[in-house]
Amino acid sequence: MSHDDVNSSGRAGNGFNKEDIGRLRSFLDSLEKSKGLRTKLRGGRLDMLGSSLIVYVDDIIVTGNDSNEKEALRKYLAKEFEIKDLGKFKYFLEIEVARSKEGIFISQQKYVLDLLEETGKLGCRPSNTPIEPNHRLAEFMEGESTDKGMYQRLVGKLIYLSHTKPDIAYAVSVVSQFMQNLKDVHLHAVYQILQYLKGNPGREFLFRKGTNMELEAYTDDVYAGSLTDIKSTSGYCTFLGRNLVDLVQRRSFI
Repeated sequence: MSHDDVNSSGRAGNGFNKEDIGRLRSFLDSLEKSKGLRTKLRGGRLDMLGSSLIVYVDDIIVTGNDSNEKEALRKYLAKEFEIKDLGKFKYFLEIEVARSKEGIFISQQKYVLDLLEETGKLGCRPSNTPIEPNHRLAEFMEGESTDKGMYQRLVGKLIYLSHTKPDIAYAVSVVSQFMQNLKDVHLHAVYQILQYLKGNPGREFLFRKGTNMELEAYTDDVYAGSLTDIKSTSGYCTFLGRNLVDLVQRRSFI
């Protein structure tokens, strides 16, 4: 997995404009027609046999399980765009990546520390849990009103953070349900998640090496747990081998 910084000719680090996007689409079409390269474009990701191209603004990640295909893709890109090779993938969209004999570790330690500093929680006392067990949070609660804009920004950042920290996923799903009639009790629930993160901001998520491709899924639910609309909450997680690959939570009517 390698990381490249890609700029169109005469431009430096400002991302793609409409003309560049058109050129990139034409370039992908030319790959599709090439005899040695078969490509599929799915949701912004280019699948070429066993290789993938991920593009965000002016950053590109080339990854896959076939080194020959990856090198062929990189050569095709070099013909159309100026490419600066940044080496192995280490940092992308606030996600830090490290490698070991065990596998690939991903974390968002810098993102967490920046968030704690932004909210003034860098020196706070850590919490053992991201949310109180058997909490009684609801949409309409008593207390002082809180800043809706600040609350929504914090929850949005926590939602992004939960992609690499599944241990806060449930707590974040709870606080994200309340976006309008906000009271200080809702904000305190968000602050507890931050206090929990303070306890171990560098906790990493490991994708282990191995050949085990057995697929396992686990599910659980809370029946009629919502105090606001009597909805149930269900969820499931999926493992490929020893690696968590999917985590989903949803609310539904009884």
